[in-house]
Amino acid sequence: MYEIKDKVVLVTGGTGGIGAEVVRKFLEDGAKHVAFLDINEIRGNKMEEELIAKYGEEKVKFHMCDITTEDLSVAFDNLVSQFKYIDIVINAAGLLKDTAYVKCIQVNVTALITSSLKAYDLMRKDRGGIGGTIINVSSVAALIDVPTVPIYSATKSAVLKFSNCLGMEHVFNRTGVRVITVCFGLTDTEMVAFNRIEPFDSEMKDLLTIMSSGPKQT
Repeated sequence: MYEIKDKVVLVTGGTGGIGAEVVRKFLEDGAKHVAFLDINEIRGNKMEEELIAKYGEEKVKFHMCDITTEDLSVAFDNLVSQFKYIDIVINAAGLLKDTAYVKCIQVNVTALITSSLKAYDLMRKDRGGIGGTIINVSSVAALIDVPTVPIYSATKSAVLKFSNCLGMEHVFNRTGVRVITVCFGLTDTEMVAFNRIEPFDSEMKDLLTIMSSGPKQT
């Protein structure tokens, strides 16, 4: 079983949904330090205050970060300057908004790839690193056709294919960097609140209503 204790961790999309639960779970399991990134400064500061009160200020830090900008590099650099390495990077940030497809692609694909490659270059043993783990959050939408959100589905397919290629066995044997992809099903988070989803085709709203009546992961 993988040991979380004493690991240095970076989480994108860390103030809500899956990302926030990951942050809390890693702290609960004894991580050395968890840095969580998010664009929502108010929610991030509140969550940081809550977690510092429980675990101590040396254990956790919120970084207000637009991952589609140089903010991401700054967050990586700050963490490395403090600890010299990062053991685990979880790319949980995501956007489910097909009507804003350029931003959806920037967040779900471009920023995730940038974060993964930064982590990969830092961790790889064949370049002086100590190895590590990258966990990329994809979706069941990468495995099935979802007509209501074609852009989102395409971005999650890209995440899956990119991660599978980067994590191939012969690459891991050379670099010591493990790349894991998680394809969640419909999960009970703020991002998938059905009154907030904007389908690519307005005629698909009835289908969204039907989907919303089904069971969700928690």
